[in-house]
Amino acid sequence: MPGTLVRPALTAADRCDRCGAAAKVRAVFSSGGELLFCGHHARAHEARLRELSAHLQSGV
Repeated sequence: MPGTLVRPALTAADRCDRCGAAAKVRAVFSSGGELLFCGHHARAHEARLRELSAHLQSGV
């Protein structure tokens, strides 16, 4: 797709923005911003992230 930005895969160096644990999920917002979450915090905030139409990318 033209104009689509591809974000790099998460690595072991990526950390959760909430607690500093290893990031397992990237939440990308339509505004272009993003947050990284560990598995625990991704599950805890998943409903709200979906309400905000965040695109959730998982993987390390």
